[in-house]
Amino acid sequence: MSEASTRASELHRRAIIVDGHCDTPYRLKRQQIHIDEHHTEAQADMRMLKDSGITASFFAAYVPPAYANRGAARFADELIDIIDAECLRRPEVFERANDSAAIRRVKGSGKIGVLIGIEGGHAIEDSLETLRRFYGRGARYLTLTHVNNNNWADSSGETARHGGLTEFGREVVRTMNDLGMIVDISHVSDATFDQVLETTRVPVIASHSSCRALTSHPRNMTDDMLQRLAANGGICMINFFSAFVNEEVAQTLLHSQKRPGRDADGSGPEEVPDDHIDWESYLTWFRQLGCPQASLSQVVDHIMHAVEVAGVDHVGIGSDFDGVPALPEGLTDASFLPALTAELLTRGLAEPKIEKILGLNFLRTFEAIEAGKRS
Repeated sequence: MSEASTRASELHRRAIIVDGHCDTPYRLKRQQIHIDEHHTEAQADMRMLKDSGITASFFAAYVPPAYANRGAARFADELIDIIDAECLRRPEVFERANDSAAIRRVKGSGKIGVLIGIEGGHAIEDSLETLRRFYGRGARYLTLTHVNNNNWADSSGETARHGGLTEFGREVVRTMNDLGMIVDISHVSDATFDQVLETTRVPVIASHSSCRALTSHPRNMTDDMLQRLAANGGICMINFFSAFVNEEVAQTLLHSQKRPGRDADGSGPEEVPDDHIDWESYLTWFRQLGCPQASLSQVVDHIMHAVEVAGVDHVGIGSDFDGVPALPEGLTDASFLPALTAELLTRGLAEPKIEKILGLNFLRTFEAIEAGKRS
């Protein structure tokens, strides 16, 4: 092993590493398998996660838009049940973690901390009581929207219905602040982002978003958004999906989505194939597009751009493992994560700054949100 590789390995091993978004629970539900069982589609199974060096990961209780107003809360509960069961199944590897102190604790134990993030605000079924119940079950963030608008917030994925947040949507944000629950603005419209920052009294996060200046996908954050997120004390956790880090993939995807609401030239808000179809059909649809494969270097380009624009204290990683159809070459599953650390070193980033990006920035943000808790 070269001196550079040794240095990268040692840094990666000692760092606290927090992944802002991992969709493995939904994959396990689809495939009816356990996390310690390998599947050819897997991007993050038990072996891969152990090899990754991750300290803690937010396992998403993802609720497909098809369940909006049709049993969304029940579906979220099923995903939380799966997360809890998998941690109980392999307690020597996984430990449920509900706060920042638990993340620090699992680093010392050598286990992988598992936090829960609910993806899709439609999961709360327009009920603050349901939101509070999910917090009681261990959910520590809510992604306010997914690719669909809901009854109180607009998404980047559809033509706006509300012009951002409704008054109830603002009450959701205030309630999350009071609970100490992280407000996640990945997937929201630009207007929703603006109004979240007007409403919140604590930092917010983008758990899995990249930089629009480099890849002009509406799921990504503009430089202005990155700067304002930094002023809020929050963090943008860079997504690894090829369409969010490679412009050619993004444009191929956007121009291939032919659902209502698209402009004639293929521009406009993000639209994805209907979630009523099964995942295998979605993969087939994506693969027939013939997109090029993004690269690990492009992921690091987004990290470095976010560092330049927002400052090194406001950048993290949010892989989207098991939630996307294509990952970059050199980062095709969780086990390749040490290569990200090596590339950051190769770019000349100082080790203390890399440790911030890998996890310390998230911990600082989470601690600030916990400190603002009123419930």
